[in-house]
Amino acid sequence: FAPYNPSKANQDCLIMRPMVDGSLIVCVMDGHGESGEIVSGFLQRTWPDLLAAHPAFFDDVETALQESIADAEHKLLTGDNTKDLVDFSGTTFVAALIRGDDIWVANIGDSRITKASHTKNGFVATAMSEDHKPDLPAEKARIQAKGGRVFAVTYDDGIDGPSRVWLKNMDIPGLAMSRSLGDTVAHSAGVNSIPEIFHSKITPDMAFLVLASD
Repeated sequence: FAPYNPSKANQDCLIMRPMVDGSLIVCVMDGHGESGEIVSGFLQRTWPDLLAAHPAFFDDVETALQESIADAEHKLLTGDNTKDLVDFSGTTFVAALIRGDDIWVANIGDSRITKASHTKNGFVATAMSEDHKPDLPAEKARIQAKGGRVFAVTYDDGIDGPSRVWLKNMDIPGLAMSRSLGDTVAHSAGVNSIPEIFHSKITPDMAFLVLASD
């Protein structure tokens, strides 16, 4: 809900899909930009089938995740109906593949997976992915090495906003994350779409997962 624009599209997408081997994929994407809902919707429809068909899906989940995500983005960037929409539009991507007691998490951007574990006093929350923010030292160094800039804009109330990515000589695009799918202008300034992969085991104290956009 955007009070300043009641007709604004919801640019978030989710995936919940059982796979042929009994595993499960769950995913949240937070689209942004003028056509963010088209970007996240395209990946919602495209990526699961690419993952399921990947030759390493059963034996090398990390490779299957990395390469299927890259393949889905390639189709986004070259598709007749999408290639002209992604200069200033893109999406985050955070997904978990659950197979038996194994969980693989793939993250691009600043949506997040958090696990809740039982304790004597209720639950404790632990992040299973790391937000890709432009002011993280390694992310900032990569952006600057590509000629991009990282700085925050001060709002009218005097409060600094989040750090954002800008081109070397122009105050665009102002992306508030250091990794995303799409966003070709931001990618020219050092933003990338390489997923960070985490692997962990389901333990008896795990209660549930939360996948959420910001």
